[in-house]
Amino acid sequence: MEAPFVFGKIATDENFTDREQETKHLVGNFRSLINTIIISPRRWGKSSLVHRAATIAQNEDKYLRVCTVDLFNVKTEEQFYTVFARSIIRGTASRWDEAVENAKMFFSRLIPRISIGADPMNEVSIDFDWEEMRNNPDEILDLPERIAEAKGLKVMVCIDEFQNIAEFDDPLFFQRKLRAHWQKHQKASYCLYGSKRHMMLEVFTDSSMPFYKFGDLFFLNKIDTAHLVPFITERFSSTGKTISEGACRKIVELADNHPYYVQQLSQLSWLRSPESCTEEIVVKAHASLVEQLSLLFSNLVETLTFQQICYLHAIISGEKAITSAETMHKYHISSATAVSRSLKALTQKDILDRRAGVVSFQDPIFEYWLRHFYFQV
Repeated sequence: MEAPFVFGKIATDENFTDREQETKHLVGNFRSLINTIIISPRRWGKSSLVHRAATIAQNEDKYLRVCTVDLFNVKTEEQFYTVFARSIIRGTASRWDEAVENAKMFFSRLIPRISIGADPMNEVSIDFDWEEMRNNPDEILDLPERIAEAKGLKVMVCIDEFQNIAEFDDPLFFQRKLRAHWQKHQKASYCLYGSKRHMMLEVFTDSSMPFYKFGDLFFLNKIDTAHLVPFITERFSSTGKTISEGACRKIVELADNHPYYVQQLSQLSWLRSPESCTEEIVVKAHASLVEQLSLLFSNLVETLTFQQICYLHAIISGEKAITSAETMHKYHISSATAVSRSLKALTQKDILDRRAGVVSFQDPIFEYWLRHFYFQV
């Protein structure tokens, strides 16, 4: 029997839960071609939300095309142009021969190299000469707008892992170039999101950055317990198994409403339940998850400095006045400056999150491991 929970990949249909208001908001932005920036910690379901909103928006508007660009392995400007052009060509064509025709039609100075695999629609490869791209970036950056105008379409370009452009040779210059082109587009708009919250905040909320006030800033929150409990119950029921409300709430509590971990802990609990899931089973499933990730967490801690570890110890212990002389002495923190440096470094490493002055852990399982196994608070 196939497990009824999904994590580590896009959740669709019955595997997608709640986010009704967020989905409605995003569908409206897509259909109205409003530039959108989605910011949240990693594994909170951004990609699944975008996929769902894109599907609904395109079903409601036959002239809308949503193109998804994944920058996960993109480290250079050259790679960006290639992946961007390939994704736009594919996303605006319904047939492989149309994709090939588009590649030929919409480039005047660039000569694309086109190759077709065994599955034409999914294996149409489009590449360019880097020197030609370097001299003619306009053709690629304006491609969504030009296709939309020529075909009477609306194009929404969704770019995942957008923060990776910060690794390019001259990221500020490249961002200025993107903004200069994209802010002029009328038939094409952009939804930008990524897995490194602190970097996305820097790009889009710093008034000195090119993408400041580029579009609708959209902060994603955790999913409420009131939505997660019936979701877990229904997924168990779909396979002929049952779960008590207490067990559902225990899953949500131990996963701290983290969408990824709720799905993963639910699956581990489901696998351990012959017919019915109890709180005891959930606790054992959680213990196995912590054990499963312990080596990863140990390796992560080894990358931290002594002062960063001391700061985490104070946070885990519930200390509020960390810069007080008493607290710093108790946890071997050298100075108030060391506190601010540790917080900044741990935020950049996506270990901690800071919202409205409140510091929290991005990974609830890592926090549990630190509390009960590493520091044994």
